[in-house]
Amino acid sequence: KQWYQRRVAITAGVLVIDMPPGTGDTQLSITQEIPIQGVVLVTTPQSVAVADCIKGAEMFRKVEVPIVGVVENMSYYQCTDCGNKHHIFGSNLQEKLKGKALRDVEILGELPVKPGISENCDSGTPSVILDPEISDIFDNIVSSVIPFLELDD
Repeated sequence: KQWYQRRVAITAGVLVIDMPPGTGDTQLSITQEIPIQGVVLVTTPQSVAVADCIKGAEMFRKVEVPIVGVVENMSYYQCTDCGNKHHIFGSNLQEKLKGKALRDVEILGELPVKPGISENCDSGTPSVILDPEISDIFDNIVSSVIPFLELDD
């Protein structure tokens, strides 16, 4: 809260907070202390992760924070030899969300499992700079989020 109060006077724009899954005190405190225009939830395809994402969505809905969409991380692995997509952690996220708190929420993007992402992180160079596929996926995600933001020019 103190960090946010000091920073808000200096800059305005978008604040991205990477939080662990769930509905803990941190998430609740942030919704009570910081004006939030919307959240983007990130999950992996595994059922346990999707269940955590759904719990988080239910909590955000209870405190009236709009859910902009969901990003699926580690969505698939694309074989460099044959080009086929392999859903090694499961598939059909939209189906898993059906009938749940996120049934009407858009899936903003599907990030693949790529060895280069880890290597790029270790070297300090973002994959969006080095990998056109990753860059395109993030561009599409950002394009979907921008309409929800009320930014001052």
